[in-house]
Amino acid sequence: MTGEATSEATASGPEETASESVSVPITEPSGEVAASESKGEEQAEEPQEPQEPQDPASQALAPTAPTVTKPAPPSEDVPSAPLLLTVEDVSSSSVTVSWEPPEKLGRLGLQGYVVEICREGTSEWVPVNTRPMMVTQQILRNLALGDKFFLRVAAVSSAGAGPPAVLDQPVHIQEIIEPPKIRVPRHLQQTYIRQVGESINLQIPFQGKPKPQASWTHNGQVLDGKRVNVRSGDQDSILFIRSAQRSDSGRYELTVRLEGLEAKAAIDILVIEKPGPPSSIKLLDVWGCNAALEWTPPQDTGNTELLGYTVQKADKKTGQWFTVLERYHPTTCTISHLIVGNSYYFRVFSENLCGLSDSATSTKELAHIRKADIAAKPKGFIERDFSEAPSFTQPLADHTSTPGYSTQLFCSVRASPKPKIIWMKNKMNIQGDPKYRALSEQGVCTLEIRKPSPFDSGVYTCKAINVLGEASVDCRLEVKGKGLLSGDHTMDGTIGDIPSLELDWMPLRAED
Repeated sequence: MTGEATSEATASGPEETASESVSVPITEPSGEVAASESKGEEQAEEPQEPQEPQDPASQALAPTAPTVTKPAPPSEDVPSAPLLLTVEDVSSSSVTVSWEPPEKLGRLGLQGYVVEICREGTSEWVPVNTRPMMVTQQILRNLALGDKFFLRVAAVSSAGAGPPAVLDQPVHIQEIIEPPKIRVPRHLQQTYIRQVGESINLQIPFQGKPKPQASWTHNGQVLDGKRVNVRSGDQDSILFIRSAQRSDSGRYELTVRLEGLEAKAAIDILVIEKPGPPSSIKLLDVWGCNAALEWTPPQDTGNTELLGYTVQKADKKTGQWFTVLERYHPTTCTISHLIVGNSYYFRVFSENLCGLSDSATSTKELAHIRKADIAAKPKGFIERDFSEAPSFTQPLADHTSTPGYSTQLFCSVRASPKPKIIWMKNKMNIQGDPKYRALSEQGVCTLEIRKPSPFDSGVYTCKAINVLGEASVDCRLEVKGKGLLSGDHTMDGTIGDIPSLELDWMPLRAED
């Protein structure tokens, strides 16, 4: 950031004695360096005179030789000029500069760097740091607005200061300009709706430095100061209306200006109130238990769109109103399911965001629901006979089971009247046997065999019987497994199939 910079930088100590800024020729930086070096050589003799102490910063830049006549140190002893001297940041009271170490550090080594400034209009270079510092970045603080100065940095060794690196352009300390920017709150980015009589309080934050000027307009015109109050600060602007009226609706535009720059934001405000009632209502027709109505929209919608209409009816006898339709958009409707022999009034309300209109438009004439001379002539009804003999719609399926695990057999039957279900095993009725549980529900017949053993294998039959006939289905159940006589146990501890009555008992082994 070389050249003219906008920042806040100031040098402490001896820099404050620098004179007012004037133009300094920057085309001959080498001459200025030579002058500063010769001045340092003259100051090198001054320590012999105690009454005139010399500046430590000047000593850093001057050769260490005691007399002027001593030849200047060889170029190999002093470091070369620092590289890439740059202004990194400038504020309204400080400036930050940085550089890279010199290419040649000299035979005697590097002791540090000295930063000097020369205010515009003077030729005197004032050191910022009294002692050389081993840093490659320096922050000059406490600078005054309007300061303009040149800046240079020299590397110092025990033999003296090397040639300095000088900025091409002076540094100018001035207030930083931050462009104005308006941040509209999210709830104001769409139409802001208020009711008549409510207050409007808009607080719009903005940014800008120095303090920008804020102004408001309403529909492109200047605000009415009697109704609208505006207060603008450093970071926001507030628009306040104590009691909103419908005339306050429209577009409000905030403009923030700063030294030729400006930012604008528009906010749409809508002030609404309850609508008026429909202009007129008419009873079009009455037939059967129905009545047809028609009405015209209200002249005043409350400064917003209608959400619809609410239609109510009232019986002449009771006078109580009941809502028939809500938020109904058309302006014609048919009211049905009216009670025969009663007479009805009807009324219609308008509705918007504020609610229903304060009053309704009612019909002047009554809707009489008359009794009609209707004679019922019922037709003959032939009852259908649903009686049906049993028939299985889903037969039993052959099944294989594992000993010890309960299994189920399923089938479905259709019959009317409801049939009697009989389960058999190998043509033997098993009703009442606790090992079996039979269920029948909605025509689905289930037989549960609890923890079957190989002995339960066989042919199972399901028979359905009613007054119209009977039907049956069979299936084969096979329970795979070995009995106790061959050395294995079934899951329920029962003995498996016994091939004969001759039992050969085998002795149990120790591990059994």
